[in-house]
Amino acid sequence: MLRTALGRRTSSTAILTAIKIAHTIIWGILAACAVAISVFAWCGNLPGAALAIGIVSIEVVVLVLNRLRCPLTAIAARYTRDRRANFDIYLPEWLARHTKAIFGTLYAGGIILTLARWQLAGP
Repeated sequence: MLRTALGRRTSSTAILTAIKIAHTIIWGILAACAVAISVFAWCGNLPGAALAIGIVSIEVVVLVLNRLRCPLTAIAARYTRDRRANFDIYLPEWLARHTKAIFGTLYAGGIILTLARWQLAGP
């Protein structure tokens, strides 16, 4: 059990907090990669863009295998009855609700830009 200034936390609260922290860190890395794809492509750093595409692709495979839900969401759900869009991550609720659409669009756009830059670079 963890102690806080307000008293003792339950083990469920501590576990949920750990899940939310891990989920937020992973989300931040993947969001940064989704943005970095376009930046790398725009600057002509195609290997960097390819690496970022590969990292996000791993997450896409994980989501597809889990019916478009993050596996951490299912784990976090065991420790709370809260089902708001951000119950399992430290993000504003609106961002948690729309993160797939926002970063999916950035990811797809980054891939398109990378392919266009690759075509322009030629053999």
